[in-house]
Amino acid sequence: MDTSLSKEVENAFAKAKAESRPAFIPYITAGYPRASDTVPVLLALQANGSDIIEIGVPFSDPIADGNTIQAANQQALDNGVSLTDTINYVIEARKQGLTVPIVLMGYFNPFLQYGEEKLINTCADARIHGFIVVDLPPAEALTFRRICDTRDLCLVPLVSPTTTEKRLAVMGKLAKGYVYCVSLNGVTGARTELPVHLASFLDRVRKHMTCFLAVGFGLSTREHVKAVGLLADGAIIGSAVIKALAKGKDTAGSVESVGKYVYSVTHD
Repeated sequence: MDTSLSKEVENAFAKAKAESRPAFIPYITAGYPRASDTVPVLLALQANGSDIIEIGVPFSDPIADGNTIQAANQQALDNGVSLTDTINYVIEARKQGLTVPIVLMGYFNPFLQYGEEKLINTCADARIHGFIVVDLPPAEALTFRRICDTRDLCLVPLVSPTTTEKRLAVMGKLAKGYVYCVSLNGVTGARTELPVHLASFLDRVRKHMTCFLAVGFGLSTREHVKAVGLLADGAIIGSAVIKALAKGKDTAGSVESVGKYVYSVTHD
């Protein structure tokens, strides 16, 4: 019998809530800066306060991402990193002690080419807990969610301030695990301040959702994480994590840099 993978995601949020803090969810691109970095980086993220980790599957046209993550995707592709490699990194990290939930974030075409049922079974066996599919159309999303349910994997939808009430209602039926609430319109990237409309946006989302809500896009500081914690269940940081990784001249340097950064945003 499978361990309840979706329950492990829910438990991560519940544990953070019991500790009066938001769950911290960093994003990395698999195979960046070097193909050899991902496994030790995953372990460093866990060791320094991450509750869930989102791993980006390298893709040639990451339309939702800003310059930092676009460049990371291109570097990972130049390193020859694929969806299969991404899954294998998680398998190896699990062998080395990684226990936090993992969510694959990517675009639908690589998942479709891999084969949806094959992907869900392979990921469940690797203890990958779910997916964020940036460009998944609604019709395909229903099918993908049904396949995810066969192995109790999460499907995390993206919603934004421009998402309509009708669309939010659809996303509420698709969501499992948590909902990725895009804090502002536009692409990913660190900003100095959180949007003034964030509280009202989250109130609108919450009317349609029973899942936990995590906020991403624009977060980069400890103050951002704490402020999000007053409004939502989780805080997601991507571009700033990628920038921390880029500071390392080798694997050890990237691991040290990202570990220090994550510690700084998860601890007072």
